[in-house]
Amino acid sequence: MKGRLQKIQFDAVFSSPLQRARRTAELAGFPQPQVTALLREVDYGEYEGMTTKAIRESRPDWELYKDGSPGGETPAQIYARALAFINLASAGGGRVLAFSHGHFLRAVAIAWMKLDVKAASTLDLDVATLSLLRDDQRGRLLAMWNA
Repeated sequence: MKGRLQKIQFDAVFSSPLQRARRTAELAGFPQPQVTALLREVDYGEYEGMTTKAIRESRPDWELYKDGSPGGETPAQIYARALAFINLASAGGGRVLAFSHGHFLRAVAIAWMKLDVKAASTLDLDVATLSLLRDDQRGRLLAMWNA
């Protein structure tokens, strides 16, 4: 019927253990997501709490997905965790919804498309947006981003 919203059903709903992701899931109508540490925010180590601008004052060419963070995750570790989440989400088949954090979700999208993790820096991702990754006959697609 035209003009009528249809609720999308999901086979699994996952969330980062951080309160802001779990609260977003709840506000979106998913009060009991499966919590997984795989979706936690990137470990920024010594850069925790700093803005990119502040970091670049001392390291002008710093890039998370190229350099990682001292005392935190390396780009390879971020990518490996993204792949591990993709494997978890794919295990049950069907539609999966994930509530996580911007820098990590960029890595998930890049890992989904089997690109180098450095490509994650080319994706903008705003707060509280929807993105869609899917398989089809052409392979793994970034079907919708930052909507």
